[in-house]
Formats: sequence, structure tokens, C-alpha cells
Amino acid sequence: MDKCFIKRLAAVSLSIGLASPGMTLAMDARFEGVEGDPAENLEVYLDGLEADQYSTQRLEAEIRRLAREALKVYGYYAPTLEVTFDDPEAPSEVTLRVELGEPVRIERLRFRLAGGAAEDPPFRSAIAGYPQQEGDVLHHAPFDALRSKLAGLALERGYFDWRFIERRMEIRPWAHSARLSLALDSGPRHRFGPVSFRGQHIETERLEALAPFSEGKPYLASDIATFNQRLGQTEWFASVSVRPRLDAGVRELALPPARLGFLNALDVEGLAPAAQPAPRLSAEALASADDIRAPAVPKVPIEVTLTPADRHQFEVGVGFATDVGPRARFSWDQPWVNRYGHSWNHDLYISGPEQQFSGVYEMPLEDPLRDSYELQYGLRNKDSDDTRTMEASVEFGRRWKFDNGWEQYLYLRSTYEDFTQADEDNEVLLLYPGVRWTRTRARNPTFPTWGDRQQITLQYSSEAWGSSAEFLRMNADSQWIRSLGDNYRFVGRVGAGSVVTDDFADIPPSLRFFTGGDNSVRGYSYESLAPEDDEGQLTGGEQRLVASVEAQRRLTGKWWLASFVDVGDAFNDWWPQELNTGAGLGVRWISPVGPIRLDVAHPFDHEDAYRIHFAIGPEF
Repeated sequence: MDKCFIKRLAAVSLSIGLASPGMTLAMDARFEGVEGDPAENLEVYLDGLEADQYSTQRLEAEIRRLAREALKVYGYYAPTLEVTFDDPEAPSEVTLRVELGEPVRIERLRFRLAGGAAEDPPFRSAIAGYPQQEGDVLHHAPFDALRSKLAGLALERGYFDWRFIERRMEIRPWAHSARLSLALDSGPRHRFGPVSFRGQHIETERLEALAPFSEGKPYLASDIATFNQRLGQTEWFASVSVRPRLDAGVRELALPPARLGFLNALDVEGLAPAAQPAPRLSAEALASADDIRAPAVPKVPIEVTLTPADRHQFEVGVGFATDVGPRARFSWDQPWVNRYGHSWNHDLYISGPEQQFSGVYEMPLEDPLRDSYELQYGLRNKDSDDTRTMEASVEFGRRWKFDNGWEQYLYLRSTYEDFTQADEDNEVLLLYPGVRWTRTRARNPTFPTWGDRQQITLQYSSEAWGSSAEFLRMNADSQWIRSLGDNYRFVGRVGAGSVVTDDFADIPPSLRFFTGGDNSVRGYSYESLAPEDDEGQLTGGEQRLVASVEAQRRLTGKWWLASFVDVGDAFNDWWPQELNTGAGLGVRWISPVGPIRLDVAHPFDHEDAYRIHFAIGPEF
């Protein structure tokens, strides 16, 4: 261990344990004659300087040394320094008067590129963007930053043989001038070589389809990161490692000449000379031979090491919401079921008014993250207010994800539903195609400061192919989150839907519209807003319209205060004569699983004075 460190540690311990309460451990410093960046750098260099570790004479010398080092990086190599202590015997504060003197100015800038980087735009832009010119006061930081940037670009863009052939900062303090020289020889740019996989349990072709590069494409480190991310997003693997394999050159294959040493030397005096061994190839000879056969464009093989994810994954969750009361969820996920990467997920949801079992079998296609077939199925039982229904459904669809963030899902659905809605009893069998477009964008998905979610669904059923009802159903929802600074957040929401049909009595409750509740119109109970029959029982609506505006302000840390106004209703004739309105105040706490929301809302079109709404989880 460094002796100086031990001495300093002992001195600090003594001063903490034995020193009088008034003893100062760190020295305060005041500066005169200097301001701006040089003054801030002086403060950084002198910060933490402990006067009790030095004699007064050594302390002054140390302050002068540190001050000169701090000013050099801003081009002041010959400052005049005057050091004054508040108490020469036991100083606790120093005043440093500085005359900066004439600065060192840049006399010459010479930056050069050789090799493939000479024609590579990012390298040329880095040099063109150098912030200083000849005649400017020398600052060290830009030169160091350029050197680091060029080295980083070389590694990032596949110039693995790069080297600085010139790297010089020549300072002439007596002439107040500096000459800066930097020359990079990048060598040739490497290209992607073949990709090899280790530990995979999925077909190689499916994994190769995830690579954002092909063999022979110029190397980019960002492509390696993207490939690693895509493999992780499939959820097929517990761990993923993608790295370029930069093998050692053939130079290391050369064997050094044998040196037996004194203990292993043999006494061969008087023996006939042995045959001379064949000459060894030197390292230089092997390297030269390798250069002769080396391709003009070097390639970097990519090695991917994978660990399969657990084949069976289980999750149990419990919660509470004012809409449905206590609720529980059990899920059984199989992220992969065969070597083609198919997945199979099951979900059981239980609450007071609703119980549901559903499953999804997903079959990825050529691009596993963007293109797949899905088979969905489920059973649902619901008993809420004036709605009682038992539903069984099967759905087969094709999913596409586009570069613009939108996702398209085209499907064919078959539904059998035995229901009672108000005083209507019915059984229907529906077969209908549909299409759904969605897009979600968010910064920090747990509690977005910016984001939006859009969803549009179209469904059509016809008696021509055996459905019990003919209808065209449209539904759309949009939600936005925007922030003003760090302490103000705004949430807007609007939704509309419509069912066009002459057979409304054959439309099951799952396709009718109801509003009200935590995520609809607060102040009203869950799905309590809809047209009613003569006995006051809900029948469900052919149209839906809801809107909400919410303003939030940070109280402290993870606590936010919210105020909101919601309007909406489900109805039969467009446009509604009036909309139900609720308004109130709420509190948000940002938990690791998303915001916990507690709202107290007053309904303006109901006899209740207020209603409490509680929910947990992300907003998107």
C-alpha cells in the first residue's frame, strides 16, 4: 500500500478523533483577478486541500503548483501568483491573487487522416468540428476530446488496426505559442464476417433473420448492439452475448528459439555433431506471409453465445380496483415450445363480476419480431349489474409491425355467446373478420413524461356466411401525455365507437358500448352509463363517446397531485343530447410497477356526492 496514502489516512483519522472541534480539515479558498472557467478549475484543483497536512511553506508551494496546473489547461503558462493566508501559523483560508499574464495561442493546427477513415464522413466531421482555430487561446480539453473521439470512432466503425502516427501538443511558453498535431492511420475498415451461434435451441435461420447486417457489410458497433437487443426481445433466451471475434494474428504462432539454460544444458564434448534442426520461421516471416494472403478487405466473425430461457414460466398477481373489487391473475407462459420459436401463453383472470380464461399460440414468421401468426382462444363469464353472459371464442390472425411504430393485426374471429341483457335473453354465433391498428410511444414507460397511444378497430359480420347478426363495428381510442418542465404533466384522452346494424337485439354485450369507471368517466360506477329500457335496466348503446383532461403537479419526489374532468356516455342516436360529467382531485405515487392512482370524483349527473377510484399500473 502506498506510504503516502497511509500517512494521509492516519492524519485524517487523528484529526477526526483527537482534534479540537474548531479545527478545520479542508481549506477555504478565495480568488482575485480571475473568473469564469479558469476560476472554476482553480476551485476544483484546490478543493479538499487540507492545511493541517503541510507546513506553511509547503502548503504555499502546493497551492502554487496546483494553481499553475489548473491554469495551464486554459492556456495560461506564466501566471503571477500571490498567496495570502488568514493565519500564517494555522491557516484555514487562503486568498489567491492571480495575474494571468499573456496566454499561449495556437500557432499551428495540423490534423490528418490516413487509411479508410480519410474518406469516412464521421471522421472528417469530427475534425471539421474542432472548436478552435489558429490564433485562439489554447485550451487543452478540445484536443483531448478530439483524440478520444477519433479513437472511439475507429473502434465503433471497424478500424481495428488504427493507430496515431502523430500525436503532439508542442507548447512554447517563452514564445506564447503552441503547435498541435494529430494524425490517425485507421488502416482498412473491417466488414462483418460469418455469424456463429453457440448454445442456441432455435433454428439458425430464424436467429440470422434478426441480424441488422449481412456478411460483407461495413462493421458498425451499433449493429452489434441492435442484434443483441433483438435476440433479447424474442424472450427465447435467458442470456445473450454478441461480440466480434478479433482473433490474434498468426504472429503468435511463431515459436521462439529454444533456450535450454544452464541447468538443462548437455555435455556434448567429444560427440559427433548432430544434424542441425530445420530453421524456424520468425514472427516477422509469418506476419509477412499472412499479409500476402490476407484479403484486401478484412472481415470480423461474429460470435453469439446464448442460454435458453426457462421453458415454463409462472406468475401470480393479486390486486384491487374500485371497478371490480379484489382481483387475481395467474399466468403460465412458454416463451418457446419448439425449435421454430413458437410460444404459448395462458392467462386466468378472476374478479367478482368477471372470470376469464384465455390463451395465445404465436407462430413467428421470417422476421420473428415483426411478423407472426396468432391463434387465440378463451372462455369468459360476466355477471355485472344488468349483464349476464357466457362467451366462448376462437380467433386466428396475422400480425405485422412497421418501421413507423404502427402495428397491424388482421384476424378472423368466431364467438358463441349466451347472454341476458336487461330483459333480453339470446344466444348468438358470430363469425366476423376484423382489423386493428395500434401504436404506442412512451419515454419511461413506467411513468411517461411524454407519450401517446392510438388504437383503431374495424369489425364486420354478415348473415351471408352464417353469422347470427349483420353489423359494422368501429372503435377508436387515443391518449396523450405531455410535460411542461419537470413538475407539470398533462394527460388527455378521447374515445369513440359505433355499431351500425339492424339487428341490435342479436348484438351480444361484448360488442355493445358501456361507459363509466376508473378508465372511462370517473364519478360513475363501472359500465353504469348506457341506454336504459322502460324498467331502468341497462341495454347497452350503439354509440360511445368519452373524453378526459387531467393536469398533474409534482408535490415532492414521487408524489403528484392531479385534477381532472371526464365526460362521456353510451347512447343510440348520434349526436347525444347531453354527456355525463365527472370531475375531481387525485393523488399519484410512482411505484416500481407504475403509478398508484387514488381519485375522488364528483358526478354532476348523478345523486351520489362523490365516488372513489383506485388503480395500480402503467397508463399505457
